[in-house]
Amino acid sequence: MGLFSAILGNAGSVSQDQLLKQYGQLLIEGEEIELGFKLIRDTFIFTTKRLILVDKQGLTASKTEYKSVSYKSITRFSIETAGTFDLDAELKIWVSSELQPSIRKQFNKSVNVYEVQKVLAHHVL
Repeated sequence: MGLFSAILGNAGSVSQDQLLKQYGQLLIEGEEIELGFKLIRDTFIFTTKRLILVDKQGLTASKTEYKSVSYKSITRFSIETAGTFDLDAELKIWVSSELQPSIRKQFNKSVNVYEVQKVLAHHVL
């Protein structure tokens, strides 16, 4: 992931091995990491059982919030692909009966948003 994309708030892919090394202690027995993305200091991880959002807080990022979203609580989602002049693609996720998306993430062009959509569709539909 390039520095320019990171500054703009775009997420780039992270390897499963790197995610497992860093966040393996969050997983339950039988749960595996499928995809993961890093956005400057924050990370979001698609596992076989849920979506995990890792939010580093404060200037020093010494405080971390781990938010777990069950796939069954996701009511809908959308992806918006990057265009010719757009630098990013966007993912929106609605949780429960909320009117506005609960989760919004932007991806740089190196991320295959169709793969993200495929993982979500597999677990949500």
